Amino acid sequence: MLKNHPKGLMTLFFTEMWERFGYYLMLGIFFLYMTDTARDGMGFGRAKASDILGTYLALVYLTPFLGGLLADRILGYRRAIVIGGSLMAAGYIGLAIPGEKAFWISLFLIIIGNGFFKPNISTLVGNLYSDEKFSKFKDSGYNIFYMGINIGAFVCNFVAAYLRNYYGWGYAFAAAGIGMIFGIIWFLNGQKNVKDADVLKPTNPEDMSLGKIFATVFGPLLVFGAIGWFIPDNIFGSDSTDSFIFASIPVLLFYISLWFRGSKEDKSPIAAMLSIFGVVIIFWAIFHQNATALTIWAESYTDRSMPEIVEPVAQTFGMVQIVDTTPREVPRYDSHGVPIVDQNGSAITEV
Repeated sequence: MLKNHPKGLMTLFFTEMWERFGYYLMLGIFFLYMTDTARDGMGFGRAKASDILGTYLALVYLTPFLGGLLADRILGYRRAIVIGGSLMAAGYIGLAIPGEKAFWISLFLIIIGNGFFKPNISTLVGNLYSDEKFSKFKDSGYNIFYMGINIGAFVCNFVAAYLRNYYGWGYAFAAAGIGMIFGIIWFLNGQKNVKDADVLKPTNPEDMSLGKIFATVFGPLLVFGAIGWFIPDNIFGSDSTDSFIFASIPVLLFYISLWFRGSKEDKSPIAAMLSIFGVVIIFWAIFHQNATALTIWAESYTDRSMPEIVEPVAQTFGMVQIVDTTPREVPRYDSHGVPIVDQNGSAITEV
């Protein structure tokens, strides 16, 4: 099956698999970690934890725009991937360190790292198929690549459950970081297979400069986001939600302006792109309820009991904790908390 595909595909397949392993491991337990008060979690309320997670996801989807742009114009894709993966690994491992300071620094590293990593590895996959002998297999190549994403996102659940249940939150987050380190090592070892695909795109005279992009997109985004954050009284429920919606306004206006300024031939594909944007936004907004709303529902309403025949299998994967239910004899106490003894002075016990 792989003989029709470039060698670099497997380099990127396993790199992305390990990156998604770390990403979804962290995301799967992140809300529970923030709201946990019994096992050294952050102890946040559900409202605050939901706010943090929503802001985190919004920034995770924003930074690839910047990371992809810098890779296209300055860094190159391989360098951006290594930088991004290294920052994410540091961020995941940092979450294993107790304390709010480490918590916020770690989130910052993960967000920035994701921006450098995520858009550029997918671009490298596409560039591998620019060779004419591979071009007709491009779609199947992306299907194979996407299987790496699914494998990483699937396996991490069992690892997270086992480590969290038996060793604690820190070990689970550290595993995400170690997985990302494996991915970077694999990528560095296979760089020769993707070197030819790492080609900076030539700029055309009509292309916007980096300065103009920052002035017309990121500048207004930051200004409107700050207005939404500091505006008195929450319009949409919280400071972070207000900030996100306000920041979206100049970005939306920018993309709509592309349609108005486009030529007659360009208007149709731009309209199609904007339509896809709308559908994708709705899809991912629903999808990511799994990290908050569905997690809250599962934590509150899931019946965790299971048939005895299933328990040994679940315990093997660390999905349940072993609880010794053997009856124990304990001393009987009086109303003052003093053990009751018999005529021989031995404590009277009961099961």
